[in-house]
Amino acid sequence: MIYHLSLHTAGIIAGVFLVLLGLIGFSEPDFVSIVKRFPRSYVAGVSLLTICLLWTFWLLYTIPMGEFSAFRRPLLIALPIGYVLVLRFVDEFLAVRALGILCLLAAEPLLDAAFLRYETSRLLVNVFAYLLILAGLFWVAIPYVLRDQIKWSARSVLRWRCLHAIAFIYGGIILTFAFTRY
Repeated sequence: MIYHLSLHTAGIIAGVFLVLLGLIGFSEPDFVSIVKRFPRSYVAGVSLLTICLLWTFWLLYTIPMGEFSAFRRPLLIALPIGYVLVLRFVDEFLAVRALGILCLLAAEPLLDAAFLRYETSRLLVNVFAYLLILAGLFWVAIPYVLRDQIKWSARSVLRWRCLHAIAFIYGGIILTFAFTRY
């Protein structure tokens, strides 16, 4: 285990995130305009990519690599170089790609917390983690998909609010199980 995160804590984190996302999207109609500008936002891209760099650097520095431990130093050197190169040459949809990387990084602690747990309700956290992985893979490889997803979900106010209500309800269910079962 890398993170030592309990299923209770992982459920609280995932549930609070989904509840807050659902509340903001449902109650703030002006939030749509901010979300529509996100895919091309350079500031958001640099901020998210910096978070990803720090998280990945910490992982490389702390995880036991076994027989691959000889690669630790070259990877620790290559990581900031790659960061600078990405900032220099990948400015198109940088925020979407960085969000995809962050989703991929965030899914692992959730899956790790639910690993070898017997409760069936752990699958709520697992499903959320696998949705993060699926979204992350698409957003890194095909970043314009997020722009299209935002455009589709913001086409009508009813659709926008329904999607955020689903996120709110799902987060509430995860929180309920986190406090009662995990």
